[in-house]
Amino acid sequence: MNYGRERIVLVTGASRGAGRGISIALGATGATVYLTGRPEADSNSNLAGTLLETAQLVTNAGGEGIPLYCDHSSDEQTQSALSEIQKEHGRLDILVNNATDIDDAITDSGPFWEKPISLCNLLDVGLRSHYLTTWHAAPLLITDGGGLVVNTSSFGGRIYMHGPAYGAGKAGVDKMAHDMAVDFKPFEVAVISLWMGLLLTERTKRVLESDQDSYQNLLDSAETPEFTGRIINALADDKDLHKLSGKVLIGAELARQYSIVDINGRIPPSHRAIFGNPTEFGDTIVQ
Repeated sequence: MNYGRERIVLVTGASRGAGRGISIALGATGATVYLTGRPEADSNSNLAGTLLETAQLVTNAGGEGIPLYCDHSSDEQTQSALSEIQKEHGRLDILVNNATDIDDAITDSGPFWEKPISLCNLLDVGLRSHYLTTWHAAPLLITDGGGLVVNTSSFGGRIYMHGPAYGAGKAGVDKMAHDMAVDFKPFEVAVISLWMGLLLTERTKRVLESDQDSYQNLLDSAETPEFTGRIINALADDKDLHKLSGKVLIGAELARQYSIVDINGRIPPSHRAIFGNPTEFGDTIVQ
């Protein structure tokens, strides 16, 4: 990583949720942040948030937000997005693989065969699209002998959380980070899989606010999406980042290491005590 210059960043899936908050936080550092997402008319989500809104929020925060309409289920559109960055800058300092096709039915109760088969779409837009985006981004990441790739992930890669499709997707991106780090090592590009806690995204707020009395404890320990963006920036600033490459890391624990607080002034918990060691599969059931 070349320090002291404006960073060129790509955050996939940035219309809302984790991607939006991460983009805003990185924009606040003065970075140029490319953001991918589908046009509002093509989105299958009924949640608020558009790519253009996120780009403006990034710019308002002090960076430059550049929207790139991209459906990551399309190899051609993914390639086109990276080609645009290549044409404009010829390099990429940080790639955040976040785009994931999350069906609203993911929080439904019951076994996986009673849920829509569309839940496995996240193995396409998620697991596969992370691989494809990084494949296209690799020449830009290694061009100056540095760079950082972050796969957004969760404890769902080790415990039962939302069913087997979700779990397989998260476990897959964790392993992908480990193996990509091996290939990137000679080029000094670090790859991290970052476990986020319960995020106060539009989707989560809708669920929690439906019964605040029951979910108050969860609300008190939740993280904002911007918190993850602050952690990613600290990782990129870490001159010993190469020692962390290939690892699965818990965002809240990194925040303590880097003395980062959330935008609401809180220090979210790690959840390791509840969900166990990241290197082992746990039995905790979270629906």
